[in-house]
Amino acid sequence: LQKSLSETFGADQYSRARKEVLTYMFSRPMQMALYFCTGVLKDETLFHHYALNVPFYTHFTSPIRRYADIVVHRLLSASLGARSPIKMEKEAIQKQADHCNDRKIASKRVQELSADLFFSIFVRVRP
Repeated sequence: LQKSLSETFGADQYSRARKEVLTYMFSRPMQMALYFCTGVLKDETLFHHYALNVPFYTHFTSPIRRYADIVVHRLLSASLGARSPIKMEKEAIQKQADHCNDRKIASKRVQELSADLFFSIFVRVRP
């Protein structure tokens, strides 16, 4: 499969872009992670990370990247006693999580449409 894909990508100036688009398209069926407030969800099995096989999991990146990561950093810091507790109701945190999920889904959809367009052009011009 790797050899076939490498031949498909080619060696011209667009080969890297083709590789990125096709690799992205292969991973598209994977389930997207969603933000949620643990105080709102009663079913703790939803906290499980399938690939890592751990019962409780949270993910965040640098807080300069996304607002949701800032919230996660603040909540984790407060839960560890490194800062004062967050003065927000769990329903308000869930509302913010829902908004972040909506924006993430919309962004992903635009990315998918862009990849589809690129792939369509690639197929059209490829002999």
